[in-house]
Amino acid sequence: MDNERIILGSGYVHLKVFEGTVPSVDEICKDETLFSYIQGGATLEYKPNAYEAKDDMGKVSKAIITEEEVTLKSGLMTFCGNTLEKLCDTARVSYTEKDDMKSKRRIVKVGGIGNQKRTKYVICFHHEDPVDGDIWAMIVGSNQAGFSLVFAKDKETVVDAEFKAQPMDGEGTLIHYEEEVLEEE
Repeated sequence: MDNERIILGSGYVHLKVFEGTVPSVDEICKDETLFSYIQGGATLEYKPNAYEAKDDMGKVSKAIITEEEVTLKSGLMTFCGNTLEKLCDTARVSYTEKDDMKSKRRIVKVGGIGNQKRTKYVICFHHEDPVDGDIWAMIVGSNQAGFSLVFAKDKETVVDAEFKAQPMDGEGTLIHYEEEVLEEE
C-alpha cells in the first residue's frame, strides 16, 4: 500500500549555488554536487507559528499561520576549507604555493561582516531505498547556525550544519519533498 513506507537509514547531502531556479532532484543529486558524507543522519524540521483569536468564554476561535520556519540539519563528517566557505557567508578561500612546488596550502579566512557574499544554496538530502523508492528533500537557503570544529583524540570531527530555508519560488515554497513510488510487480 502507498501509506506503508518504512524509512530506514541515512543518505547524502548535495549542494550547489542557487541561481534563481530550483533544479530537479536528478540535476542536483550527482557526484560533483555531493557536499559531504554525513554522520548522524539528517533532520528536516518544519515549524509553523500561529495566531489564535478566542473569545473570553472559549466558545469560538479562529487560527491562522503567521510564520513558517524550515531547517535542514546534518552532521558533516568529510569536509575541507571549501566546505567551510559554504557554511560561513563571510569565509574566503585562497591558495598559496609551497617553495618546493609539490604542495600548496588552502587558506580560509572567516569573519568580517563586510565580506558577506549573501550566497544562497540549493541543498538536497537524498535517501536511497531500493525496496520502497528513494526520497529527496530539497530547500534553498544558507547555514545560519555557524559551526564548531572539535578536534578530539578519540573521535572524528563532525561539523553540524543547520541550513535555514528561504522561499524557493513565487509561491513561498520552503520544502520540495519528492518520493519515488515503485510499482508492484
